[in-house]
Amino acid sequence: MKLAGGWLANPGTQAVLGMLTGAGYHALAVGGCVRNALLGVPVTDVDIATDALPETVSDLAEKAGLRPVPTGLAHGTITVVAHGEGFEVTTFRHDAETFGRHARVSFGASLHQDAARRDFTMNALYAQADGTLVDPLGGLADLRARRLRFVGTPDARIREDFLRILRFFRFHAQYGDPAQGLDPDALAACAEHSAMLETLSRERITAELKKLLAAADPAPAVAAMDRTGVLAHVLPGAMPQALPVLVHLEDGKPGGWTRRLAVLTGDLAGLRLSKAETRDFTRVRDAFGGMDTAAALGWRLGLRLGSDALLGRAALLETPPAADWQAQVARGAHADFPLKPADLMPVLQGPDLGRALARAQAHWLDQDLRPTRGDLLAFLGLA
Repeated sequence: MKLAGGWLANPGTQAVLGMLTGAGYHALAVGGCVRNALLGVPVTDVDIATDALPETVSDLAEKAGLRPVPTGLAHGTITVVAHGEGFEVTTFRHDAETFGRHARVSFGASLHQDAARRDFTMNALYAQADGTLVDPLGGLADLRARRLRFVGTPDARIREDFLRILRFFRFHAQYGDPAQGLDPDALAACAEHSAMLETLSRERITAELKKLLAAADPAPAVAAMDRTGVLAHVLPGAMPQALPVLVHLEDGKPGGWTRRLAVLTGDLAGLRLSKAETRDFTRVRDAFGGMDTAAALGWRLGLRLGSDALLGRAALLETPPAADWQAQVARGAHADFPLKPADLMPVLQGPDLGRALARAQAHWLDQDLRPTRGDLLAFLGLA
């Protein structure tokens, strides 16, 4: 079987593969690029595996006029910059010792040994420069069946790297078949080692949750995380019941992962979000408890966050929003409060002016942004 596509024909990809094979070494694209190409999913990064040692990769890159960058020497990785793009080139390796998130690796392994140290069979797929598929562990059959299966035993793979617990649920959400369910042996291993997730950094956990919640439908995977006790270790107190309702209400509409996080939990203690993400999450989460109309949410939060707040609130209440909710949120996002401080002066000054404007604004929002300037002046007794 042969693969094709712009990612493989890319001059940079071919330059890096060619510099290695031209010197008599094996060089193959591996992992996500091969998996995504087979699934028809866009390829964003091309990783390359080789039997050449890291120092040899660097020497060959320099001789070929390419730029080697020692980004991961301890793991046998050299990033080779070709035609303005970076390609991670990693020497065939196997784990000599593992320490949860870290491993001491040995080089000089065969391709089969290199495949055997990877996490899932669908990630242990390789492609030669001409597109010839190399499948040492039967990963193609699993990929075609949308079956997520650990390489070797789940227990052994998870002991090597506890982050693989979250990767298991995330990859199932992205590539698995929901109708098949999740592998029971893998679920048992995830449950057994779930407490070890608390030894991982908040940054790594957050990165995995972002990708998981950005999947088309993360609800089945999150429900499985809840059943196995995994969810409690990464999002204590999370309630997953509203997530499938939210996914249904979204109906493929654009939206950030924070919208889904907001219906799961109000506690970010175990995560590491940026200031902007934390601000957006808090504003959306706070809006769940209010009674603002769709237009009022749009005015308060803007189009994106207003939509997030409305859909999230509807999911939690299990009440679908009105058919025209998108238009109403947009109406609010583009509305201008019709009253200006100058409209109340000089009759009102100082604190009295501020209180009057606040009363008028609350009335305007409560009346779905309908009152005009004249209506508001009459409401305040100033018409």
